[in-house]
Amino acid sequence: MSVRGIRGAITVDANNAQEIANATLEMMRAIVAQNEIVPSDISSVMITVTNDLDAAFPAQCIRQLEGWEYVPLMCALEVPVKGSLELCIRFMVLVNTDKSQKEINHVYLGGAQALRPDLSNVK
Repeated sequence: MSVRGIRGAITVDANNAQEIANATLEMMRAIVAQNEIVPSDISSVMITVTNDLDAAFPAQCIRQLEGWEYVPLMCALEVPVKGSLELCIRFMVLVNTDKSQKEINHVYLGGAQALRPDLSNVK
């Protein structure tokens, strides 16, 4: 078994707690479903937000889900590069799996599909 990284990102329309919560949960559920994993398979989740998102902690939203209370979650600010995608939540999910790197499905939703168009259609 190896530890593999699963990348993901999603954008929101506005900086408000409900939009951040909805997008965070949509992304986490998509990563779990597309990679056929359960919370106990996850080593940790690192979540970054762009500096224009400060209405909610994405990790706090995930902790509300059943089975996620023991998964290590951490939020941080994304590097504020000029001209980069705004209103974006990015994920790095480290998971224990027998899957090869090629079998991992990275998930990019909404405006974040522009970050990795080569991976955005992977399912």
